[in-house]
Amino acid sequence: MKRPIAISDSANFYVSAERIFDPALKNVPVIVLSNNDGCAVARSDEAKALGIKMGEPLHLLRDKIKAHGVKVFSSNYTLYGDISRRVVEVYEDFTPNVEIYSIDECFLDFGGFKDRTEHARAMRREVLKRIGVPVRVGIAPTKTLAKCANDIAKKNPIFAGVLDMMDDTLADWLLPMVPVGDIWGIGRKTDAKLRQLGIRTASDLRAMPLRQARAVGTVVLERTVLELQGEPCLAFDDVEPQRKGMAVTRSAGQPMTDFDTVFQAVSAHVTRAAEKLRQHGLVAGALTVFFHTNRHRKDRPQYAGSRSTRIMPMSCDTFELVRAARRCADAAWPKGKTAKYGFTKAGVMLDDLLPIEDRPRTLFDAPRSKNGDAMRALDLINDRFGKKTMVLASEGMKRPWQLRADHRSPRYTTRLSDLPIVR
Repeated sequence: MKRPIAISDSANFYVSAERIFDPALKNVPVIVLSNNDGCAVARSDEAKALGIKMGEPLHLLRDKIKAHGVKVFSSNYTLYGDISRRVVEVYEDFTPNVEIYSIDECFLDFGGFKDRTEHARAMRREVLKRIGVPVRVGIAPTKTLAKCANDIAKKNPIFAGVLDMMDDTLADWLLPMVPVGDIWGIGRKTDAKLRQLGIRTASDLRAMPLRQARAVGTVVLERTVLELQGEPCLAFDDVEPQRKGMAVTRSAGQPMTDFDTVFQAVSAHVTRAAEKLRQHGLVAGALTVFFHTNRHRKDRPQYAGSRSTRIMPMSCDTFELVRAARRCADAAWPKGKTAKYGFTKAGVMLDDLLPIEDRPRTLFDAPRSKNGDAMRALDLINDRFGKKTMVLASEGMKRPWQLRADHRSPRYTTRLSDLPIVR
């Protein structure tokens, strides 16, 4: 018997999260913007009907927004992350194994349920009741087929948000309706190559010879063909794979022209990365700091700086990582330059990650262990009272480098001061 794999995703997730706390947004065109309020990254169905495209810059939408009363929101990642966590908690009541794929998508183990469709419908009702977010569910013997089923359920109201495609006969009927470019893992270049060969649908790709698939798109496309044929090639991860590295990067709300401002941004990114390390029980063995100007501004002087260092002993201590970042930032800063640079992005990358219990021990571990209590206290305070309640002085106070978010909604679920008030 093939193992049923489901994938559940939230409809227009960022928009749906905003609508939870503002019923007036229902049936109204809504868009959510990218970092620095640059372009549309989420659109309600009403906004899509107006012709607003994914990634369309905000400055090109001004007239349409005014003419049609489009509601505009800045990305509220704190809110979206917390709503996503709550949705996953509901999923965990309906299946023993949940694999988080993205902020709005999860693979679910549906093995052992007799009526999978009814089980999925009950799960949808519970998510809507407890969280207020509509979700769609696709079920199939492989992840790629499950994604296809989810896409079909999303676009065809006859399935009422749930499609069980475990039956090969049903797959034979429905796969010709899925454009090859919509298949999970098929990018634009591969799509163009396949169309030149006359392969236009998921059904066409499923019938493609494996040797030819490997020649066109390497082993990746070959696995996609096998998955469309019902042969699982992408394992269901019952246990989250260990991270090998992580990065925290941000574009600046305004150009950063001096070292102190750039390092304040770097320090904030290191602090966030250190928190993530501790959340996952990891330590880092290498750190890289980088910052650069806007590459698209040919009328401005350009500079990109980057330096790396080893962390010995391996650590998740915020103080130690910030000290290492300072060394890297000093080394990467332009020396002897007369031009005034406007740095628009900075970030930090951590590599060589290991579980904290597996880190190599050194003679210098014991004297440094006193910072453990300080890190726990820092995390507890920020977890209880909200992020950035307590920060290192190196992050600064005014933070001119912070992202623009002129249309951000309150962080309803994570800040006491932002709790919705019923009058």
